[in-house]
Amino acid sequence: QKPIHTPHSPERRQATPSSPPAGNPSLPIVTSSHFTSPPFAAGAAPLARRLLERAGDHQQQSSSPRKVRSFRRHKSSKAEHQYFGAQSFRTGDQPLRAQAHPDGGYGPPEQDPEAEGHSPGSPDAETLASWLRSCGTVADVRRVHGVAVRSPDGPGIFLANNLITSYARFHEISDARKVFDEMPERTVVSWTAMMNGYQKSGNYSEVVRLFLDMMASGERGNSLSLVCLLKSCGEQSNAKLGRQVHCCVVKGGWSNVILDSAVAHFYAQCGDVASASMMFDKMTSRDVISWTTMITAYVQHGHGDKALQMFPAMISEGFHPNEFTVCSILKACAEEKALRCGKQLHGALVKKLFKNDIHVGSALVTMYARNREVSDAQAVFDMMPRRNTITWTSLISGYAQSSQAEKAIMLFRQMKTRRVSVNNLTIVGLLSACGSIRSLSLGKELHAQVIKNSIQENLQIGSTLVWCYCKCGEYTYAARILEEMPDRDAVSWTAMISGYNSVGHSAEALKSLDDMLWDGVTPNTYTYSSALKACAKLEALQDGRRIHGVVNKTPAFSDVFVGSSLIDMYMRCGKVDEARRVFNAMPEHNLVTWKVIITGFAQNGLCEEAFKYMYLMQQQGHDADDFMFSKVLTSCGDLQWKSDSISFSGSNTGSLR
Repeated sequence: QKPIHTPHSPERRQATPSSPPAGNPSLPIVTSSHFTSPPFAAGAAPLARRLLERAGDHQQQSSSPRKVRSFRRHKSSKAEHQYFGAQSFRTGDQPLRAQAHPDGGYGPPEQDPEAEGHSPGSPDAETLASWLRSCGTVADVRRVHGVAVRSPDGPGIFLANNLITSYARFHEISDARKVFDEMPERTVVSWTAMMNGYQKSGNYSEVVRLFLDMMASGERGNSLSLVCLLKSCGEQSNAKLGRQVHCCVVKGGWSNVILDSAVAHFYAQCGDVASASMMFDKMTSRDVISWTTMITAYVQHGHGDKALQMFPAMISEGFHPNEFTVCSILKACAEEKALRCGKQLHGALVKKLFKNDIHVGSALVTMYARNREVSDAQAVFDMMPRRNTITWTSLISGYAQSSQAEKAIMLFRQMKTRRVSVNNLTIVGLLSACGSIRSLSLGKELHAQVIKNSIQENLQIGSTLVWCYCKCGEYTYAARILEEMPDRDAVSWTAMISGYNSVGHSAEALKSLDDMLWDGVTPNTYTYSSALKACAKLEALQDGRRIHGVVNKTPAFSDVFVGSSLIDMYMRCGKVDEARRVFNAMPEHNLVTWKVIITGFAQNGLCEEAFKYMYLMQQQGHDADDFMFSKVLTSCGDLQWKSDSISFSGSNTGSLR
């Protein structure tokens, strides 16, 4: 066995604490002046790590002497009772001696007669803090903690703050809280470090409670503690407390770019996009995070057009978008069907003007898939070096929505072969594909997987299952699934009503609407449109008028699809004047609206009105298609139109001059 050297032995080794390499931790490391995020590396400095490993080895030998390390073999039973003292190091001009402790650093240090009263050998707080920054595992943090508690004065405030942050970085919140509770006195940095740890772990209510305790103790918060509190308020949608924090920011003059961005993000999380935009406009200085926060808020709340307007303004002010900005803009391109903008952004990514990673690649696939450019989505998918569940799900949903269900199912089989995990959206996309091709067997297979994984209570999956079974003609299964769902929303009921319509069971569709109203669920625009289609097929005028009366009292009346369904219902029931009044009251008309009213006129024998509205449609910039011409020609083929301003000539494509 090698001899054990004392701190004054000539064989001791020299070591100086090495500064940690640069990195980017998930939680900030506390410094003596403020709560910042200094560089951090996953691996420890070599000499410091050897010290920590040997200290840890002594812990294992003390608790279980039978274990033998690979680099140290016991040759006698006497050696088992000797302490394995860490070899001496020097920090600057001071010798360092670190002893291991069997309790992992949570008890009093063991007494060593040689080291007793030798305080110059203890590492200082800055050295231990540098080791904490270099810790790659929580075991390393505990070893440094063990060294800290052996110092004559114990871990002071500065080192305790660093310990809290280090434990929180590895999600060991209970250990961090133990250090926090044992501190004889705390500063605002201590409170902020503990709040930040709870916030990162998702315990937002504890963040609020800690902040209130800090205020009660007389400690005044700083801007970073307010940022942490605002994030927690946003996650909990606690608008009342968040607004109070905003008032404190204004009254205390805490305004800075980080805190102002946090305030804007809080309002966006609470759904108050107007207040978030107002806060953004008042900011005297902005950074990339401020712009990204506002762009993301617009996209998440359905204002993709405003996000697309902000993006060029951000670039014109000299800010370089990061990967989060690019993902949000690509999502806006998908929502707003802005294919040209998405392709321009794709070109910039190819030229490496912006950072491209797996999340940006997945957003590109989603953008092309939502714009029905599935071939381009497949090309991006094939070129990606790495793919995740979102990438596969986006392409599967794109194929399903583009009526290429077979390719969606084939892609799912490849996904299973490569053992890629499946999420709820993957199941939804596949069920949509099964319904589109009426593949009952695969739909039942997916249903079995849903039950096996206990996700049948998910609203989106349940609603898609109802729709899939209805499309396959198994409306009894669909009704049973709808009845067994613990929570039913408008989407679930609308899937049932739409499914009944698709298989020609219009009476059951109207009955489902009544059941939905008795269930206390408010219909949406798609529900009204599906119910009106059922009334049109049944020529149920009274039910259609009842729905019309309800729609008139809601914003759904301005929806172009609800209006088109109303016109179709009245035309099929022979109420041409009421259909015309609905058409004239609509704020806008699309091609479907024009097609419904023109074919309605033709089917009711009002051919001159049909030709007149065809001319008006052309004046509005809409072209008549073959379906419309065939309908009009079938009903009005023998009409002699004598107007000089309008002449009708039928051809293969059809024209109106």
